[in-house]
Amino acid sequence: MSTAEQGYFIPEPSRWPAIAVLGLFLTLLGVSLWINDINVGAYAVAIGMAIIVYLFFGWFGDVIDESMSKKYNASVDRSFRQGMFWFITSEVFFFITFFACLYYFRNISLPSLGGEGHLAESNMLWEGFKYSWPVVNLPDVTNYTQLIEPMGPGGIPAYNTIILLSSGVTLTWAHWGLKKKNKSQLMLGMIATITLGSIFFAFQAYEYFHAYSELGLTLNSGIYGSTFYMLTGFHGFHVTIGTIMLIVITVRCGKDHFTYENHFAFEGVAWYWHFVDVVWLGLYVFVYWL
Repeated sequence: MSTAEQGYFIPEPSRWPAIAVLGLFLTLLGVSLWINDINVGAYAVAIGMAIIVYLFFGWFGDVIDESMSKKYNASVDRSFRQGMFWFITSEVFFFITFFACLYYFRNISLPSLGGEGHLAESNMLWEGFKYSWPVVNLPDVTNYTQLIEPMGPGGIPAYNTIILLSSGVTLTWAHWGLKKKNKSQLMLGMIATITLGSIFFAFQAYEYFHAYSELGLTLNSGIYGSTFYMLTGFHGFHVTIGTIMLIVITVRCGKDHFTYENHFAFEGVAWYWHFVDVVWLGLYVFVYWL
């Protein structure tokens, strides 16, 4: 095993990649079985997720131990930064795909099905269909109109926008505290960021409950319902993951794992959280506002 002084750190052969493959395989297999009403799928998902949680605790624990043992040098630090950069880049394209789908539905596919443009094909969805976004009036099995109320930009979406942008400010304030060696500012900023992220998640959960139970907006509510839950749901998943990351980093801050010169783990989580902020702005404009 090399050391930081000798050159780029090469870890010993690890069991974690094999465990990762096993956890992901069982999770995806379980989901496939579950959505096809095969009961064993739920158990496979639970086992797979438990393996993944164990993986995160073990693998990241090893990395933290290696970092605290001074085994990482500037070259390793650069590789971590490059890895986080490309990870966030992949996430950017992940969300670009969903935004592109939303654009295609709203500006190409549905207008054509409503009789607009040179590829127009009217009445293909149902008799008398006329395009307007959001598509919320769907004929049900008895040929009556199923009225669905779209989600507007006011209320919870507006509050969540303020909350998430504020969390970016508190995280930056915490980062300044780390650089100034002001631990109280660092910890207060991190706790405030975690609190705001948790409030955002709670508001979104309430919004989903309200949409399902009172507005009639479900995953079966046509293309509007499916795109709404797909975009906001994946973003909510990223907020959840980001909040967990913030909690871990806060614990490490409390244990004085970071210094002014060496705190990439903090910066990597901060990059991820700011990315989540930016994505939400796009969602708020294109899903709720326009």
